[in-house]
Amino acid sequence: MTDHRKYKSALLKRLSELDKRLHAIEAELDVPHSKDWEEAAVEHEGDEVLEGLGTNGQEEIRRIQAALVRLRRGEYGSCVKCGEEIAAARLELVPDAPLCRTCAAG
Repeated sequence: MTDHRKYKSALLKRLSELDKRLHAIEAELDVPHSKDWEEAAVEHEGDEVLEGLGTNGQEEIRRIQAALVRLRRGEYGSCVKCGEEIAAARLELVPDAPLCRTCAAG
């Protein structure tokens, strides 16, 4: 069995980074808007961008949590679709990857 400690460490580090980023986004979204119409419009556009970043961050957190579950179950590094081993190079780039390259492409 392959030693997946480095992947677990990378996943936990990224999870911590995302947690901090999402808290910062929430804090920024809680800031009251300007009473000036033009400034409020710009601030609203900024809020939309922040909300999109928050959504993307939440999706990444779900993928990381799923990868950590696979680690605990001893299933990490195996494609959830076909069962084949996920290449180490792919896991280096995308530690939360649930699919091998072939299944991800198809």
